[in-house]
Amino acid sequence: MEEQVILVNEKDEPIGLMGKMEAHEKGLLHRAFSVFVFNSKQEVLLQQRAACKYHSPNLWTNTCCSHPRAGETNQQAGERRLQEEMGLQVPLREVFSFIYKAPFDNGLTEHEYDHVLVGYSDAQPQINPEEVASWKWLSLEAIKEDILQAPERYTAWFKIIFEEFYHHLLSKQ
Repeated sequence: MEEQVILVNEKDEPIGLMGKMEAHEKGLLHRAFSVFVFNSKQEVLLQQRAACKYHSPNLWTNTCCSHPRAGETNQQAGERRLQEEMGLQVPLREVFSFIYKAPFDNGLTEHEYDHVLVGYSDAQPQINPEEVASWKWLSLEAIKEDILQAPERYTAWFKIIFEEFYHHLLSKQ
């Protein structure tokens, strides 16, 4: 069965469930999360999305991201996906949230109420190759500079987080 996303209103109140692909085809607002794992050098663990991803393949982004399941908190979902994608067990906490809408060339639209979760670890990732092509640790300053130099290498939501919420991330190091 196709994974369901939690449709929400602009107050993040659940209003129903829908198949993930249908929600992205219709561009409906749904709950999501973005995880940022920092190490002891204040670097962020980035992942390069796998080539087989249905949107934004091979682009660099935050440590992991996805959608919570019905009955699952954002923290539980973030910790689950961090383990599934990066092979890491890291306690997470939510630091802020925002709404964004980003259409893609393939006709899909991300319209998400995105909860940003932060954790701390020096562990070596054990990536799931079906989800992740590669990974690297970079400082916030290096990421910000690289996004300015080559924005096409990064996912839409990651660029939005860096453009609008950089100061929040800086304070969480």
